[in-house]
Amino acid sequence: MGLHELIADEDRWEIDPSDLRALLDCRDEAPFLLIDCREADEHAEWKIGGDILMPLSIFPSEVATHLEKETLPLVVYCHHGMRSLQAAQYLRVQGHAKTYSLRGGIDAWEK
Repeated sequence: MGLHELIADEDRWEIDPSDLRALLDCRDEAPFLLIDCREADEHAEWKIGGDILMPLSIFPSEVATHLEKETLPLVVYCHHGMRSLQAAQYLRVQGHAKTYSLRGGIDAWEK
């Protein structure tokens, strides 16, 4: 599957760390937003880079403020992938059909 197809597949809920690495390498060709839904202290300690911090604890207000009119695909991550799945579900309900969770979270990314 090509990078454009990867972030256009609305039936897919998660992407693997290797897919995210490829997406980051080709971000100019296939733009997307990377969102960290962990808390600020977690983000300060360990992050992927080029991401937006939107803690799950205040996620609805952050989405309303920062993503209301966003049309780019969204990739959300957390520590192990559970909070990011919740965030992805919320974003899809809000109309962001091209939203994906990083499988295994930043823990899998680092490995």
